[in-house]
Amino acid sequence: MKKNHHPYERYYHRLKPALVSKVEEFRLLGYGAVQLDSLWNYFIKKKWKNAQQDIRIYQLVSDIIALKPGDFMNYATVESYRSSSLLTEQNREEIQNLFHSKKEQ
Repeated sequence: MKKNHHPYERYYHRLKPALVSKVEEFRLLGYGAVQLDSLWNYFIKKKWKNAQQDIRIYQLVSDIIALKPGDFMNYATVESYRSSSLLTEQNREEIQNLFHSKKEQ
């Protein structure tokens, strides 16, 4: 098995109709920026982080159907901060240099 392969990846094609339905529901509620892949990543990285050995498809579908927009948006916000390039090492050095040059003046 691949190192980054989640055990539930094998169910993706069977779960895709429920995921598409949830994306459409979010769009109807005004969350048009939600994409199928980001929703799938939410479940793999957050909701199903600790995979169960004997999970049933209906349990996974139930998780998808029960997802509330606020829960997903909280996750998406945290992920965007984590992946943000605002505080890369180079940018941190530039900010520090900016403050040091202000003190010297």
